[in-house]
Amino acid sequence: MSYEILIALVGFAFASSITPGPNNLMLMASGANYGLRRTVPHMLGISLGHAFMVVMVGVVLLRMFETYPVLNTVLKVLSATYMIWLAWKIANAVPPEAKKVEGKPFTFLQAAAFQWVNPKAWFMAITAISAYAPHDQGVLIGSLLVAVVFSATNLPSVTVWAWMGVQVRRWLGTARRLRIFNMTMAVLLVGSLWPMLA
Repeated sequence: MSYEILIALVGFAFASSITPGPNNLMLMASGANYGLRRTVPHMLGISLGHAFMVVMVGVVLLRMFETYPVLNTVLKVLSATYMIWLAWKIANAVPPEAKKVEGKPFTFLQAAAFQWVNPKAWFMAITAISAYAPHDQGVLIGSLLVAVVFSATNLPSVTVWAWMGVQVRRWLGTARRLRIFNMTMAVLLVGSLWPMLA
């Protein structure tokens, strides 16, 4: 991978990882509800799960989508359904009269699995592989290089969102404020589906 391509990939990985999307909105909500320490498995699941997804997209899935275009449509429907269910869970994380958060944060495996139904993660993986994978290294090595660079850039980016959620938590001292915050995060999560559905 040339230096110029590496810099461009890091720039793309940072820009796509730090901007709002389903992962970051859920991390902010998790940081606000559960704190940074309990959100660490969620952060690691996103970074490592997405890295695995990048490799698989590079090696297998792009070829499958070319052969069977209907798989792409099926994935979009499943993704939208699952994200609407997650939005409902976030919106209802705190009952109206509760003084403490119910439920628990995403585990490492849940966060890693979520990448497969996250439209933004698909966009990031497909773009990274198609635009930045070095073709002279072979499909597997090229995909692995992109995945490693993406993961190294992604983890600090998602940590910022969880940290912002922790900072917001200080303001969310009442059940009412936390409820409003969670409902706002849920609406934004559903809104993040618009580019995929449009």
